[in-house]
Amino acid sequence: MKAAVVLLLTLLVPAYHTEAQCIIDNVVDLKVQAAISSIVSSTLGKAKLLCQDVLARGAFVSCPAGSKPMGCACGMGCGSWDIRSDSTCHCQCSGIDWTSARCCKIGLE
Repeated sequence: MKAAVVLLLTLLVPAYHTEAQCIIDNVVDLKVQAAISSIVSSTLGKAKLLCQDVLARGAFVSCPAGSKPMGCACGMGCGSWDIRSDSTCHCQCSGIDWTSARCCKIGLE
């Protein structure tokens, strides 16, 4: 009988302790997630897309530092363009007189 009680206690005490630890871990996780969500939400609420047009003579135009080209336009009725080096618009037709880029970046209010 005494052995059965000892065996029962050795099984129940760690199970109770583990369950209590899981509850504490869950509460801490929920608090951390709530804090992170609050910070992310307030930061994203202040985020704003800042764009500007940049124009240059010739077949190339580069965006200012920190901005990325979202689209390009070419003179002489040319509709063929590509973005090079992640920051430069290039018009592919020959004899282009001007190239324009719509450059954007994410800023905070």
